[in-house]
Amino acid sequence: NFYSSKLTLASADEDKVLKAWEGLGYYSRVRNLQSAVREVHQRYGGKVPDSPEEIASLKGVGPYTAGAILSIAYGKPEPAVDGNVMRVLSRILLISEDIARPASRKIFESAVKEIISHDHPSFFNQALMELGALICTPTSPSCLLCPVRDHCQAFHEGVQKELPIKTKKKKQKNVQLAAGIFKDSQGKILIRKRPETGLLANLWEFPTVELNLEFKRQREQLSDHFKDLYGSFPKINDTIGEIDHVFSHLKWNIHVFCGNIQAEIQETPYVKLVTETELQEYAFPVPYLKMFQQYLEFTKA
Repeated sequence: NFYSSKLTLASADEDKVLKAWEGLGYYSRVRNLQSAVREVHQRYGGKVPDSPEEIASLKGVGPYTAGAILSIAYGKPEPAVDGNVMRVLSRILLISEDIARPASRKIFESAVKEIISHDHPSFFNQALMELGALICTPTSPSCLLCPVRDHCQAFHEGVQKELPIKTKKKKQKNVQLAAGIFKDSQGKILIRKRPETGLLANLWEFPTVELNLEFKRQREQLSDHFKDLYGSFPKINDTIGEIDHVFSHLKWNIHVFCGNIQAEIQETPYVKLVTETELQEYAFPVPYLKMFQQYLEFTKA
C-alpha cells in the first residue's frame, strides 16, 4: 500500500533509488523526494503535513508543488502556479509581466488567490493546468474551443498570441569532453562515482575530462587525466565515436574512447572495477548509457 511504499523509499539505499530513476533526468528531484519522504516519516508520522509553512519546509517542495498538494489533496484554496497557469492567466487577465522573471510568480499567485474557488480549489487548479496544456497552448491557442473565451481580455483585445511576455533563456554553454571505457587485465571496466553535489551528483560515470581546446589532443588530455588520478598512463585506442547530450543550461559533446589499464587500480567506495554484467547494478546518466551502448556496438562490429 501507499504507506509501506513510503517506508520502502525512506529506508532505501540512495544508489538503488538512483538506479530505479536512471534515465529520467533531473536527479536532484529523486534525491529531494527521498529526503522529503524521510522527513514526513520521521517528523510527521508518515502523513504529509497540510499547512503551507510545514509542507514548504520539506526538501524539494517549492511553491507549485506545495500549492498542488494543498489544493488537490487537502482541498485548501492555495495557488499552484506553473508555466501553463502563468500563460493562461496572462491572457485571461491581460498581465504583461515577464513570466521568465522569478519575481513575476508572486503576481500570478496573488491573482489566483483572488479568483480561486474556495469550494472546489482542486477542480479550479487542475482546470487551469488542463486549459494551458490542451487549449491555451504556447503557440496557436484554440480560442474558438476555449470555455472561458468570453472572460479572456487578451482574446477581446486580439493579443492572445503576443502573450505571455517571456524573455529568452541564455544560450546553452557547449562543453567538450573526452571519456574512456577502460578495461583491466581481467576484462573489468573502470567506473567512478561523481561528486555528492553539482550536476548528476552521486551517479556513476566512466573516466572523463573536460577538454582544453587550446591544449593537447583529446586522447592525450584523457591520458594525462587518467595518469593524474590513477598513477599510470592507459593504452588508449582511437576514438570510437561521439555523444551529444543537452541539459537545460549546457550541452555536452563527448569524444568516446576505449582502451586498457596498464597498472593495478586501487578500488574505493568511489572507484570500482566491474564486469559488464555488474555494470547494470550502477546508476549512470543517459550520456554514459549511450556511450556504453556505442562501445558495445563498436566491439561487436
